[in-house]
Amino acid sequence: NVFGYMSFSFAVAHKTDPLLTEIKEKLGASYLNELLGATSENLTINKNSVPSKINAIISKKVASIMDDLPVSPFIGSNSWVIGPEKTKNGKVIFANDPHVAFAQPSVWYQNHIKTPNFEIYGFNIALMPFPLLGHNRNYAYGLTMLANDDLNFYVEQEHPNNPLEYKTADGYQKYQLLDKTIHVKNEKDINFQVKVSKHGPIMNDLITHVVDERPIAMNWIYTQLPNDMLEVSHGISHASSIGDFKKHVAKIHAPGLNVMYGDAKDNIGWFSSAKLYQLRDSLSSKMYLNGASGKDEIIEYLPFEENPQAINPSWKYVYSANNQPDSVRGKLYPGYYQPQDRAKRIVELLEVKNDFTKKDVSNMIYDVKSSTVSEISQHLLKSVARSKLIASERKAFSILQNWDGSYLKTSIGPTIYNRFLYEFLSATYKDELGGSFELFINSQLQDKVLSSQVIREKSVWWDNISSKDKIETRSDIIDLAFKRSIAFLQNQLGENIDDWTWNRVISVEHEHAIGKAGGLLRSFFNVGPYETIGGNEVINNQIFKLDSTGYYKVTAGPSTRRVIDFSDIENSLAILPTGQSGNVFSPYYKDQTQKYLEGEFVKMMLNQQEIEKSKNVLVLKPAKKS
Repeated sequence: NVFGYMSFSFAVAHKTDPLLTEIKEKLGASYLNELLGATSENLTINKNSVPSKINAIISKKVASIMDDLPVSPFIGSNSWVIGPEKTKNGKVIFANDPHVAFAQPSVWYQNHIKTPNFEIYGFNIALMPFPLLGHNRNYAYGLTMLANDDLNFYVEQEHPNNPLEYKTADGYQKYQLLDKTIHVKNEKDINFQVKVSKHGPIMNDLITHVVDERPIAMNWIYTQLPNDMLEVSHGISHASSIGDFKKHVAKIHAPGLNVMYGDAKDNIGWFSSAKLYQLRDSLSSKMYLNGASGKDEIIEYLPFEENPQAINPSWKYVYSANNQPDSVRGKLYPGYYQPQDRAKRIVELLEVKNDFTKKDVSNMIYDVKSSTVSEISQHLLKSVARSKLIASERKAFSILQNWDGSYLKTSIGPTIYNRFLYEFLSATYKDELGGSFELFINSQLQDKVLSSQVIREKSVWWDNISSKDKIETRSDIIDLAFKRSIAFLQNQLGENIDDWTWNRVISVEHEHAIGKAGGLLRSFFNVGPYETIGGNEVINNQIFKLDSTGYYKVTAGPSTRRVIDFSDIENSLAILPTGQSGNVFSPYYKDQTQKYLEGEFVKMMLNQQEIEKSKNVLVLKPAKKS
């Protein structure tokens, strides 16, 4: 169902935990500890709980499945709600832009429903009767991805004489066997059987070529507890107060969401809504757990009141950018949170003003300056032997050194930085990770460790294990990466560095399922490609994969942008990436595209008289009884 799909696409553990386990088993604890930001003293690894040989085939396979899905996966998001004390007109301003894989038609269907006793202006996804994003004259709500760890892998131990039984702390139990059928149009049905332990389905039988010796069960909060998302979506779109709203979001188990709220009565709120749980101390949920011992089970589900949340805080705003939430029971709750890139920039901008307007917030949601990449660049450049550079390399060095982190079309800095970043990651990690390298560099894990890795003078990752006669240092790796990046860009974009503008290497295309076939179908059904601004680390989050090509094809980003000003509620703003209609012949198929690319908006009309003056009116009347 649609809720299960959302939860699956939000989850990150199935793309990360097997990779981490492979790194630990293949390379050792010292490599793993640096990635997890831990030392051997404060990270306990249950060495006997995993198979003797692990590889990241599950992570790679799931990543491949997600890439090929016909429906857009949910990825991240921004949202902030500014209290009346920090706005020019003394009323709440609400902003939200959920990040979803781009597709055509658009992910959201924009609609306004008004009855004598109910009104909501919302954005719905397919198969969902109630809007997940919405507002009316009284309140507004939206969401971002929480990214809490709600999925674990357990290594089961099968009975030596009976593959239909597995070991538990209370003795051997029988697997539950589920016969499943997938009906395929114009093809034969696909029949298969799923083995299920008390922890969840055994993944070895579901993903081809999983070669782990022991069965691996996927334990996912979404399937372990009753799911009330349909009831929740109805409740949040019909809430009568912030207290009533909180009561509804408290019922969310999975996917974990940051639910944002603002209202006409000057209330603002942020709720980390998920069923959080507790494992025993020192146990890392980011590694495979022992399914047989009974020691790695969930000890307790936490009450919602202990979840991170804020209502009308003293700093007069709330925000979320998929970043680490506040502590739970004195500890930061584990998850797959995004690095501080967007969150840091949002806070910087919110802190410097106390007279925000709708225009200010509209500009902010389109912001393309990073608060972190220029700092990372400076750390990298410190290890480049500048005195040994040739003229073209010195010019590129100077441009990157003076880059302020802005991802504009005519900027040269982001072109140099992203190639330098790829070469740095390749020189640092590829020799150890081999076939898992591409998965790693486009993972949340790499994003999180980058800022600490560039300043780490001593690291097990610096040495190139392929070179037998030398132990490489940080300076060796970074200097090599810089020279390789400049040589690559000269070959790709020409000798004149002034021509290396960002718009030459980044593009966005909204693919239709039929347009993916290419040729004339692509040009007819797809929307784009277009030049764009933005990048992976900025508020206007244009998400692309790093790879060897040197071109950055945006695959995800803001699926809608909304700005709701309660001092001018009838003129609140929104935009879709392409258009409202899924009919390729409709004038509304892609009529919002250029506005979206240029950071413009379309008004969300609430005024009845204005609506009735619309050009086109469709009236639906019930059939007369015969």
